Amino acid sequence: MRLVIVGPGRAGGAIAIAATRAGHEIAGVLSRSAGTEWTDLSWDEPLPDADIVLIAVRDDAIADVSNRIAPNVGRVGVVAHVSGFTPVVVLHHLQDRGVAVGGFHPLQTLPDAETGADALADSFVGIDGDPLAVDMLTHLASTLGMRHFALTDAARPAYHAAAAAAANFVVTSLAVSADLYESAGIDPAVSRPLVERVVANVFDKGPVASLTGPIARGDIETVVGHLEAAHEVSEYVGRQFRLLAEATTIRAGREEDLHRWK
Repeated sequence: MRLVIVGPGRAGGAIAIAATRAGHEIAGVLSRSAGTEWTDLSWDEPLPDADIVLIAVRDDAIADVSNRIAPNVGRVGVVAHVSGFTPVVVLHHLQDRGVAVGGFHPLQTLPDAETGADALADSFVGIDGDPLAVDMLTHLASTLGMRHFALTDAARPAYHAAAAAAANFVVTSLAVSADLYESAGIDPAVSRPLVERVVANVFDKGPVASLTGPIARGDIETVVGHLEAAHEVSEYVGRQFRLLAEATTIRAGREEDLHRWK
């Protein structure tokens, strides 16, 4: 297929690289600055013939960008955004111009275009929209080695919150862990096998069954010792550790323990 990428940053760039590797053609990119490895297009000229235009910009810019390209989509089959939060309905005005609209959200962390392109294969992608858009986006996903699921506008807020929690709260907890390891003179990498096994347990056995350690046991003295150790690293680390410990205590069903170590 022929693709146009609007916003060739981390997400747009990752998809463009992966699509090129899969044999698709990047007909051009629209960007705030020129100089990408692909053909730079003009915002004020008709878009080239394309099967899919992917809008890969910030959530708060999607509506403005779709309005800006609207007069120039005459030779385009599908316009889709790659946001997991913004509803597809923001693109519905393009339907009046004979364009099918949809959403294509890769459920994967994309820290940069190259790393992201490598990570797309075997990842899931949320797809929704007009029937033609769903068909073409599903085909694109399959050629990139991705597995798709239906993602409706009504489900987007909770879905995107879930994705953000899975991706970023894990990073925060590991960052706090790393601060504590380093304060003890130990390389944080020693916990990689532990973390990988815990994550596997969560998906195999469920979150509650995977909880272990002093909070799950109700070992108050040890929990208090942990809180003190975290605070000794810094007030910043201490506050984060306490918040994570409180959340874990609630998840473990031991809320009655909170007042005993606060």
